[in-house]
Amino acid sequence: MKKLIVLSAPSGAGKTTLCSKLLKDFPELELSISTTTRQPRGQEQNGKEYFFTNKEEFETDIAADRFAEWAVVHENYYGTSKRFIEEVFSRNKNVLLDIDVQGAESLRKTYPNECYSFFIAPPSMKVLEKRLRDRKTDSEPVILKRLENAKLEMQEADKFHKIIVNDDLNRAYAELKATVAGLIRISVKERSS
Repeated sequence: MKKLIVLSAPSGAGKTTLCSKLLKDFPELELSISTTTRQPRGQEQNGKEYFFTNKEEFETDIAADRFAEWAVVHENYYGTSKRFIEEVFSRNKNVLLDIDVQGAESLRKTYPNECYSFFIAPPSMKVLEKRLRDRKTDSEPVILKRLENAKLEMQEADKFHKIIVNDDLNRAYAELKATVAGLIRISVKERSS
């Protein structure tokens, strides 16, 4: 059975960095590209980091049931296309998703057997705030909103299959990598039998 490997975390906890490392080590994984109504940041490109769209088009896709999951996060829509997941599965690959806690909850319901979810937690709120400020991509109101949302997201951590505290990137990645390797080995054995 092909797997959906889901990583969720508050903004600034390190999930994007961990996803990048997984993709380098596991060619059996393909990163899901989410659709969003938020504006691109920095050098982000449409079709690479996200599929950028407007609210009206996103709502049309919701009405047509084209998303495996979708949510409103930081006042913007985010969603994962069902078609994207099925195309990756058809190539006998597993899907890696870097999504919010609401999306992870939806995927656990939509794909209960295929989905394995990780919550990447910061060591503390103080460390999380420093990381958000150090990346210098958001305004002060956005940082405050992200910190407010982080407190709510952390309350959802116990719903995930595994919680990994990203207090040290190398240690956190070793823990993540070992678990993913086990999941993918299961997937490969099932494919070959």
